[in-house]
Amino acid sequence: MNSNSLNQTSPWNFFQSVTAWPKTNVAKPVIGMASVVVECPAVEVFKYIGDDFFQNYPKWSPEVKELKQITPGPVKFGTMARQSRIDHGRRTENNFRVTTYEQNARLVFAGTTDPFRCIYDLEEINSGKSTKLTFTFELLELLLVMRPFEALVRSSIKDGSERTVKNIKQLMESNSAMVMN
Repeated sequence: MNSNSLNQTSPWNFFQSVTAWPKTNVAKPVIGMASVVVECPAVEVFKYIGDDFFQNYPKWSPEVKELKQITPGPVKFGTMARQSRIDHGRRTENNFRVTTYEQNARLVFAGTTDPFRCIYDLEEINSGKSTKLTFTFELLELLLVMRPFEALVRSSIKDGSERTVKNIKQLMESNSAMVMN
């Protein structure tokens, strides 16, 4: 599977533009959430998005151009990373860390340089043969200047969340099919 064939728009589309200036009158968070059933066991999905995060994240989020693990060792609570992204021609950089690491159940990243949170929740279904994957992107602060565009920001984050789970599903299921053949 060529990662270029995946949709390259993500919840990050508006992220840097809405957090780049000093904050005043912070509004409620902007949240996008989407779920999908992945035809793989939760242990495989968690390994793909959690344990092998640094190898796979750029595959499901092709706008990530550079990803660097800052702390050594396996992905776990406290692991820190830095990413560079290009969204709609605009290059951005930020740092984030793992704030929740629950094997085969939940993985949460929070921005350390920007106010965001990414949550991956996994639920085994179909006697453990499939996994319900729910991705939530939370933009924790919205600039006052961006408030008139809040509906557009919310829509973009929602759309990006849906693309994220679809991309992961597509990658996981195509990898499973290749392993079976």
